[in-house]
Amino acid sequence: MAQPIVQVAGWTRSEYGKPLTVPEALIALGSNVGDRLAFLRKAVGVLAEIVCVRALSAIYETAPMYVTDQPPYLNAAIRIDTNLSPMALLTKLKEIERLVGRHDGRRYGPREIDLDLVGYGALAYRYSDAKKLWLQVPHPRTPERRFVLEPLADIAPEYVLPGLDRVDRLLRQTEGDAETVRRIDDALFPI
Repeated sequence: MAQPIVQVAGWTRSEYGKPLTVPEALIALGSNVGDRLAFLRKAVGVLAEIVCVRALSAIYETAPMYVTDQPPYLNAAIRIDTNLSPMALLTKLKEIERLVGRHDGRRYGPREIDLDLVGYGALAYRYSDAKKLWLQVPHPRTPERRFVLEPLADIAPEYVLPGLDRVDRLLRQTEGDAETVRRIDDALFPI
């Protein structure tokens, strides 16, 4: 006998309260324009209304990568449970970026907020369409980005990014970039 499904705030549960399998995802956050901390907090607050936030990393100040003539970033990461598909989650992340105040600019350039879907359970997933919408999970540039790996290691060191490796092992491979990332606060939100 199939159990009726009830959807509540990003969780899928049976009518009898037993949790069903809910995918876990990792999201990297960054901001280097305006009130960086306020942008990060607002993004997490809005996201928490549609998914279950399981863990928040510390906050890191990081040197810009790729385009270096811009201010330093604040970066963090969150671990969530969601019943959204990878594409639906990406769509929500883009909506949240616009809501928080992101403006279009040059690739890798300054931004008010950036939300990247880094991992989605044990899924290796790739999608693109004619509108230039694309998604690849795990995020393909994660292994070279200490500014993503350092916060991820706070909340999911043993998380395996399919086809890449565990977060903690990937972080060790970026040790040459350690001076580009500095922990500045233990919590995105005060307890």
